Amino acid sequence: MIDKGQPLPITRQAELLDLSRASVYYEPVGPSERDLALLAAMDEIHMEFPFYGIRRMRGELLDRGFVVGRQHLATLMRKMGMEALYPKRRLSKPHPGHRVYPYLLGGMDITRAGQVWTSDITYLPMARGFCYLTAIMDWASRRVLSFRLSNTLDASFCVEALEEALARYGAPEIMNTDQGAQPGFKESSQHRFPVLSIASR
Repeated sequence: MIDKGQPLPITRQAELLDLSRASVYYEPVGPSERDLALLAAMDEIHMEFPFYGIRRMRGELLDRGFVVGRQHLATLMRKMGMEALYPKRRLSKPHPGHRVYPYLLGGMDITRAGQVWTSDITYLPMARGFCYLTAIMDWASRRVLSFRLSNTLDASFCVEALEEALARYGAPEIMNTDQGAQPGFKESSQHRFPVLSIASR
């Protein structure tokens, strides 16, 4: 919009367009040689360790001889669209095709073992990556009846944990689960063991 070939002074053109004079004279500066080398190293590290966040990325860069502050590194990662890949803390988000079961524990006094079991899934950070942990617990005693670890978030390891608990302790009156992303686990529980009531919170 600013035409430097016009007889009207640039200052006046900027005033008419309500622009800052500094923005008119600003010349964009490309990345420095240091930043280009830094970006290349960041890209290499991210391809090898996609789960690295800013702190671990900075540590790896320091090991490779790049001295960079966290704020500058965060800016560069944001510009590159680089984000650590890790399981988000939304393991209880309902599966789109999952039936919503009624919640059966409202106002109930849970006083004895075998009355109500519960199950949930969490993830455990590892030195490189992560794994998922599911556990079957007795609600009254807080005893862990069985558990399984897996490196994939599917229903099979949940079902295995439930089957082990059933084989060792028999069926509870109520099996309580959240409305998570493993519909196979809940469906298997209800279909395989029809005596159970499923109480999804």
